[in-house]
Amino acid sequence: MGKAKKYRSNCLQYLALDVFGDKWTLLIIRDMIIEGKKYFREFLKSKEKIASNILASRLQAMEEEGIIHKKNDPQHKQKIIYLLTEKGIDLFPILMENARWSMKYQPVDREDAKKAQAILDGGPEAIQAIMEKLKKEHLTE
Repeated sequence: MGKAKKYRSNCLQYLALDVFGDKWTLLIIRDMIIEGKKYFREFLKSKEKIASNILASRLQAMEEEGIIHKKNDPQHKQKIIYLLTEKGIDLFPILMENARWSMKYQPVDREDAKKAQAILDGGPEAIQAIMEKLKKEHLTE
């Protein structure tokens, strides 16, 4: 078993932000959940224009943290598919609360806001249904 990770604080917010506190982690998860992206090159095409070295580093950190896992693409032997773990899927409600806050206070993209609002209007049941769908897509081998 590996060496236990040391933390500066055991504060609830600190511990969560230590895992997903940079903008790229949640944006990669957004792309996986909302856009269905699974390949490195697909993530590079996101509107935020993540640099390839940052993407590679972030994907590695997310895998080490257990938020995503990767497997070889059976159709393309040289491609890697990135999939969410249950830990990653469990971040979806946080994404939706971030969306709610942004729609209230920030100049959001109208189309993005429509999609998010449709999910939020469905309440916790809609969020749970999406999470169950994600589990079927990402957790089954």
